[in-house]
Amino acid sequence: MFENQPKGLFALALANTGERFGYYTMLAIFVLFLQANFGWGEGLAGTVYASFLMLVYFLPIAGGAVADRIGFGKCVTFGILIMFLGYLLLAIPAGSGAIAVTMMVAALVMISVGTSLFKGNLQVMVGNLYDDPKYASQRDNGFSIFYMAINIGAMFAPTAALKLIAWAKVVLGASEQTAYHYAFGVACISLIASIAIYYGFRWTFAHVDNSAKKDSKGAAAVEVKREGTPEEKADTKSRLIALYLVFAVVIFFWMAFHQNGLTLTYFARDFVVKSVEGTQGMLFDITNLVACIFIIYSLFALIQGKTSKSKLISFIIIVLAAAYLAHNYNAIQGVQTAIEAPIFQQFNPSFVVFLTPVSMGLFGWLASKGKEPSAPRKIGYGMLVAGAAYVLMIFASIGLSYTLTDEQRVSPNWLVLTYLILTFAELLLSPMGISFVSKVAPEKYKGVMMGCWFGATAIGNFLVQIPAYLWKAVPLTVVWGVLVGLCLASFIFIFAVMKKLEKVC
Repeated sequence: MFENQPKGLFALALANTGERFGYYTMLAIFVLFLQANFGWGEGLAGTVYASFLMLVYFLPIAGGAVADRIGFGKCVTFGILIMFLGYLLLAIPAGSGAIAVTMMVAALVMISVGTSLFKGNLQVMVGNLYDDPKYASQRDNGFSIFYMAINIGAMFAPTAALKLIAWAKVVLGASEQTAYHYAFGVACISLIASIAIYYGFRWTFAHVDNSAKKDSKGAAAVEVKREGTPEEKADTKSRLIALYLVFAVVIFFWMAFHQNGLTLTYFARDFVVKSVEGTQGMLFDITNLVACIFIIYSLFALIQGKTSKSKLISFIIIVLAAAYLAHNYNAIQGVQTAIEAPIFQQFNPSFVVFLTPVSMGLFGWLASKGKEPSAPRKIGYGMLVAGAAYVLMIFASIGLSYTLTDEQRVSPNWLVLTYLILTFAELLLSPMGISFVSKVAPEKYKGVMMGCWFGATAIGNFLVQIPAYLWKAVPLTVVWGVLVGLCLASFIFIFAVMKKLEKVC
């Protein structure tokens, strides 16, 4: 999995891990904070949540354009600094009045602007690492590893948010509203770690940063290249059309996927049991999930290890992780484990980390047989799988009403399994989509096209609010049915234009 990968991949991935940890810590509790602090309803909280997500993913279009002028590295640095100031402002408890709302909006805008300069341009540099023929065949695997690293940061975020809120309440005597701000403040610390990693290991990827190439001679050379031959112009046009078609499809994936912080969180709060007993409670302790991840990775290392020493180390890790799980299994019998709504958001990133080597192994095996699907086909299959996740939610919601008693609450396993299926969809679509953009985008539009990928994500994120407004207005099965229909329509569309997409791969 990690063989024949450029060193710069791991430095850029870890820099992104720190930033994503802070971002998802904030996002795990954001919509609940809006309701608790300002007293807003599901619809208004959903609009603010969706608008923020839209800005976070739409502004990278501008961030990519800026990077094409001043360089990727400079944009990444400015982005981290602006994000830091935004999270710092969000961490200040200012009450629930007009000033507090103004400060929150200002903080969200700063975080969005900073992300626009940081996120897309970091990923462009990752893609540029694979322009080297030595690593070209590893592009999809590289983006899978990069995506996995993002989720390592995200998987600890819900637990960190809940622990910080509880600590602020118990130790500092903070109110529920004030306690949220301590969780927001952890993002500042994670950004310091990101910038330290980025500059500490910059030597591993400095050669793909175009910041130093923006001199007058380089600019002139670019202008000459932009004239192009008719064949080059035709190729550029076909590439851009293929990218726009993919962007149109992923809009609806992100609309469905990012329900995790909105309607799926509402469902966890309003319809899922408040506690579980015994073994099932192990799912809600992040350390148990980490132990399972260690076992999976060590099994791969044990099977693929080339030396007896590496196999021995892998075996020892498996034994220790299994012993830890066995200890927790014995300790939790008969114990009630409380379930809080944000904790469900740990499952998606945990499953991403858990399943990445499995998916890479599967597609590697298919590639050896000459049967690996193209990136556009993986994206199409991802839409179908995402639809299947919400089919499961329809079954989970049959017979439920918005005025249910505690005895009518459902098992958390419905949501856990939904997150598992959504993760399969995400692994088929998101890292493959980013890889597709980095591979297909014409050189002079790389920054902008990566920004457009996030722009499509932004539109999908803005549409996230639609199910929130349907919440309590229509039966639950209708809420999920809308998402199933959109995913299925997107699956049909992408296969209808598949020849255009595979032509430029």
